[in-house]
Amino acid sequence: MEQKTAVVFPGMGPSNFSTVGRFMVLDPYARRRIATTDEVLGYSLLDRFYESDDDYSEYTQIAFLVNSVALADRAVAEGGMRAEVCAGPSFGQKAAAYWAGSMDFGDVVRMTAELARCERDYFADQHTDVVTHSFVRVPEDRLQAYLDDLTRRGGWYDISGRLDRGFLMLSIRAGLLDELKQAISDMGGYSMYTMRPPVHAGIFDGLRRRVEESVIGRYAIEAPRMPVIADQDGRLVTTADDMRRMLLDTFDRAIDWPAMVATLIESGVKRMYITGPENLFRRVDCTRRNFEVVNVDPKAALRTLLTPA
Repeated sequence: MEQKTAVVFPGMGPSNFSTVGRFMVLDPYARRRIATTDEVLGYSLLDRFYESDDDYSEYTQIAFLVNSVALADRAVAEGGMRAEVCAGPSFGQKAAAYWAGSMDFGDVVRMTAELARCERDYFADQHTDVVTHSFVRVPEDRLQAYLDDLTRRGGWYDISGRLDRGFLMLSIRAGLLDELKQAISDMGGYSMYTMRPPVHAGIFDGLRRRVEESVIGRYAIEAPRMPVIADQDGRLVTTADDMRRMLLDTFDRAIDWPAMVATLIESGVKRMYITGPENLFRRVDCTRRNFEVVNVDPKAALRTLLTPA
């Protein structure tokens, strides 16, 4: 089988101006994308991002999108990236929709801003007691035993993401978060971060319907020009309907990175460029074990920019 290259736009983690602002100011690829973004939105992204104190604000999300695409631009121009397959787990779907040719960049920027506002308004009065917690190194049999006991006690949970063996995202009532953290520690695991608002759970089907009616349904979405791998189950996205479904599935279906990895392997991918300000998907065992990973992130770009010729 021919050896292929994939570009992966990572899911979004906590981000702020202090960690990526210098890159955005200095990098020529980022500056070009920011200029387009400012024109599309009618305000200065850098100014709004600088003033934001929310890791998942509208401006933080747009900045993450812009940086991910700008780093892919840099990978092509400076690193010779020629990707035949595209993937974007969770938030990375948006950049993947643009890069694969399904959406115009300006439309993706507008859509990202509108989705951020829609989610903010939805979670202001819906599911206000739900959070999504990420953790690693938990034996899955012991975790399942804990979750079974939680269910017997009348508790609720939903798996919001599988990133690797023993590495999960779990949505749960906020009142049980301390108990969950203690259980994870007792199992020998390690708690990472808690997301508010929560993500990727079946009870958010109302958000999915609202988004389809008020945001995504208004945008032109075309068939991708390269295969895209859906983050919910690793299926290949090849039509406009498939792309629209993937963008909507993100609201009420869990992400499954191991399933995506399996499809990447089946597709003949050997080299993976991960373009974005992220250090998660590139570090998990199922990624490092199966691919030659090329990291294209703001820190690496800055080292290039600041190194004398």
